[in-house]
Amino acid sequence: MSTVKHNPAIWQLASGQSTRPSADVFLKHGVGLIGPGDAGIWKPERDDDEFEGGFVRRFASEMEVGDVVLLRTGIATIAAIGVVASEYQYLNQFDDVNGWDLQHARRVRWCKLPQDYTFKTAVFGANPTRCSRTWNDEAKDYAERFLKSPPTHWQEAPLPALPVEEPGMRQVPHNLEGIVAQAQDLSGLFWDRQNFGDHPTEDELVAHFVVPFLRALGWPPERIAVKWRYIDVAVFSALPRTPENCRFVIEAKRLGAGVEGALEQAKGYVESLGVPRDVIVTDGIRYRSYSSAKAFSPVAYANLIRLKQSAVELFDRVKRP
Repeated sequence: MSTVKHNPAIWQLASGQSTRPSADVFLKHGVGLIGPGDAGIWKPERDDDEFEGGFVRRFASEMEVGDVVLLRTGIATIAAIGVVASEYQYLNQFDDVNGWDLQHARRVRWCKLPQDYTFKTAVFGANPTRCSRTWNDEAKDYAERFLKSPPTHWQEAPLPALPVEEPGMRQVPHNLEGIVAQAQDLSGLFWDRQNFGDHPTEDELVAHFVVPFLRALGWPPERIAVKWRYIDVAVFSALPRTPENCRFVIEAKRLGAGVEGALEQAKGYVESLGVPRDVIVTDGIRYRSYSSAKAFSPVAYANLIRLKQSAVELFDRVKRP
């Protein structure tokens, strides 16, 4: 029996920017997520301004079990359709989803589309919000037809298990205390356009964060090349600076641009070297490592302003042997 309620409301839920996608996390864990989550648990007495608008309130209080959710990946593009399967929850294990704090949650039974679907018109509006109910006939018709089309077993399938909340790092390594403190001191200021101005450029982030991070992990200046063969940062296991001696490459992006979206560009640089090398993508604050030996699968991650115990793996991979 389907879990879709009679005459369900149709909602759209954003799954992040194209460079910071969260759709895979939503689908893997059977959740719908929204931020800002660091503001804490939503309660009826709390003001919308505490959550940057009314998105969280609508998600937490107006969405109902059995409603239908369109997982939006673009202005008018969706990647999945889901059925709401729980009341509002606050799940702290989603405090860092590609840098987003998305602790506000609903369990959702998702059905991933064979390929992303783009509506013919801007069914969610010219500038869609993070979460909203849609009254558009084209979107409603698509959702209703999809729900009735086989297979429909996903609508009552067991929900996947939620991930275990990862503990915070117990003790920041002594050699990294300075750069971690700097990241925590400055990251909030960088986002404050009124008091700071424009966001720092990629080159600034490399100078003030990436190079000091590498130096703290034991790499001497002569082994750290900036803009070598157009690569933002290349780190060498020995001199001279040749492709054969390159240990790994780093592609930097500005804050908010989404480091995960930089992987393809970094892979292109590795291909031009002619030797397989690991890749790190970063905005100076978040670092994600990809292994060339594992088809550039992600293997380690660290967020300097939200350190988890697993960040030790990234530190170990980056530090000089």
